[in-house]
Amino acid sequence: MKSRTEQENFWLNEEWADGYMERKSFGEIPIEPYENFFSRIIKDSYNIQSAIELGANIGLNLVAIKKLFPSISLSAVEINPKACEQLAGLGFLDNIYNQSLLDLQIAEKTDLVIIKTVLIHINPDYLDVVYKNLYDLSSRYILIAEYYNPTPVEVLYRGHSNKLFKRDFAGEILDMYPDLKLVDYGFAYHRDHYFAQDDVTWFLLEKTRDK
Repeated sequence: MKSRTEQENFWLNEEWADGYMERKSFGEIPIEPYENFFSRIIKDSYNIQSAIELGANIGLNLVAIKKLFPSISLSAVEINPKACEQLAGLGFLDNIYNQSLLDLQIAEKTDLVIIKTVLIHINPDYLDVVYKNLYDLSSRYILIAEYYNPTPVEVLYRGHSNKLFKRDFAGEILDMYPDLKLVDYGFAYHRDHYFAQDDVTWFLLEKTRDK
């Protein structure tokens, strides 16, 4: 792609992006719900030694994973340069790619590719491009954690239209790549008294062709 989509420009807008990062800052949000979330999904038996997150923002998910698995090798992809600066400050990431998910230039694969509440903000016309990147970057597992709906629907996002879309993202990538299989899935509820997440439905997929 040569030009940015409307949705990409939205997340590159300084005023909006800065506000989002402030709301999601480490001082504002406790890390424990993130640790609980990933402890339910990533099992020791999976033997995951490396992971990359697409659309990592300031790295809340990556910090939680690093606490759970201190020896894991972690990398991040993030379109916003200010967020990349904060990612660099974490000090434990092997690679930080300041790139669009629609124009990724990454050669190496990792055991696990993570995308969490990011596909919902992708222009639906380009979802196949992101699905391909998820598939190509993974040597074994793909974790999709998004707002689920059985059919595609647009939702007003903090007063903005054409910025948030719900659908069966996991089902679509499963249909696109028949060698993927569903390993596990679950739901994180915003009214959980101890480990609340934002009504995210997660799906762990495994590539069987590369095993």
